[in-house]
Amino acid sequence: MTDPHSCPASDHPARDPSPSILIVEDDAPTACAIAAEVAALGCRAVLCDTFDAGLNEAATGRHSVIVLDRMLPGGDGVDAIARIRAGAGGGAAILMLSALGRAANRVEGLEKGADDYLAKPYAPEELRARLRALLRRAGTQSESHDLIAFGDMEIRLKARTVHVGRVHVAVSPREFDLIVHFARHEGQVVTRRQLLEQVWNLHFDPGTNVVDVHVGRLRRKLEEAAGRPLIQTARGEGYVFTPLSRNAT
Repeated sequence: MTDPHSCPASDHPARDPSPSILIVEDDAPTACAIAAEVAALGCRAVLCDTFDAGLNEAATGRHSVIVLDRMLPGGDGVDAIARIRAGAGGGAAILMLSALGRAANRVEGLEKGADDYLAKPYAPEELRARLRALLRRAGTQSESHDLIAFGDMEIRLKARTVHVGRVHVAVSPREFDLIVHFARHEGQVVTRRQLLEQVWNLHFDPGTNVVDVHVGRLRRKLEEAAGRPLIQTARGEGYVFTPLSRNAT
């Protein structure tokens, strides 16, 4: 981990209740420059300078936003995204920040699950604007070690329960795993292949409609409790979880 004392903008998580932004960047001057912009937003910066250190810190689940470099000692930041999403820090918004700025690089990062992609060199005001937008997005979703919440919806991870307002939504173990995965990818298209790999742990097509059947059951239960559709179908692609939207597509 980068020495926090080398960047005046950074602080120790235990001493500061402000929103935390994790910066995974191996170039110390760049990391400190990003930390200064984070401090200007009134947030706390936590710095890591290797692939493994970034994954370990992300897994604490303490951070609202993760700024992730691509070319890190120990691995490619793009490869870290799926591992972050699958862990306790999966609810954080991820900004990929990289010198690889071609359209194909940006598309790859976004398709792998980054919420935004900013190429180096960047203007400090643009970085601040991107971080503000991600912080606003993170504000619609709150996650602790036990709770993921969207408005009146609460998902309790330890108890494995789902409530919409005062309504308890009775879900099967597989349906609970599905809704947690959807919640950690709120607003994003989640493909059937992703669900097979990350919820069923199947790395091949079983040749059945098992995903559609389970998603259909979960969708009906949530819609009955909420009085509105929460899982939309992205035709030809997969599904989108929109817990705060009241407009069906």
